[in-house]
Amino acid sequence: MDNAAMSDRAAGHHPDERADGRQPRSGTPRDLDARALRGDCGACVGLCCVAPAFSASADFAIDKPAGRPCPNLEADFRCVIHASLRDRGFRGCAAFDCFGAGQRVSRDVFPGADWRADPGIAPGMFAAFSVVRQLHELLWYIAEALTLPAAHDLAPELRAAREETDGLARGDAAALAALDVAAHRQRVNAVLRGASALARASSPGPALDRRGADLIGADLRAIDLRGADLRGAYLIGADLRGVDLALADLTGTDLRDADLGGADLRKALFLTQSQLESARGDRRTGLPTGMGHPVSWP
Repeated sequence: MDNAAMSDRAAGHHPDERADGRQPRSGTPRDLDARALRGDCGACVGLCCVAPAFSASADFAIDKPAGRPCPNLEADFRCVIHASLRDRGFRGCAAFDCFGAGQRVSRDVFPGADWRADPGIAPGMFAAFSVVRQLHELLWYIAEALTLPAAHDLAPELRAAREETDGLARGDAAALAALDVAAHRQRVNAVLRGASALARASSPGPALDRRGADLIGADLRAIDLRGADLRGAYLIGADLRGVDLALADLTGTDLRDADLGGADLRKALFLTQSQLESARGDRRTGLPTGMGHPVSWP
């Protein structure tokens, strides 16, 4: 069965379907190779430890400018404190997800290259990593949207967006450098918002519009957030204990330190593992199939 046919079956019965009608996911839905959108540090030359900049804060213990290797990066491109990132003050690293961009750039865009051995390629490699990460994140969201039965009518547009995005991610360094990734994101996000709206339309909740809302530290336990549009909302430190987030769109929602204890996210839309890693929760927190409780949760 080809990928298009597998995506189309999300709208009808399939023996492997979840009880809520969506296809099971293990990081990504089965119509994409899950490994392609998961970080594989063993196949990467430590790009996430060099390319981005970060500042000393609650998420990072030190200042590091873009392009400078983190002092915890070893010669074999492994992190010497990987097992204790949170304890050492690097919880931002623990929550980071490259969506498989690291190995794609290392293997495909700059095959066999090493920015340490050839510093001249470093700027192009780091720039490519930034672009491919954004494209891979879009691929993850597109794959998620293709599992939504309510968005079946948008499947052709979603598949077209997937093919275009994947094609762009396959470009060489020059093509990636020339890409207007912001414009591409805007086009794809329009389709993703349409898929979200179709899915949320079936919610029994009020489907509140809280896109980009400042809900930092808010107590949301008494708010019915089923079907809410929380795209890009700031829920840093928000109290979501016991809240039902079924069909709530969590695309880009900032959940750092949000308390998800006992919350039900089993049917939440566009939730990523990195968002969970940045939040607080417990073993009572309901998660979508294929996602795991962070080891930092009690």
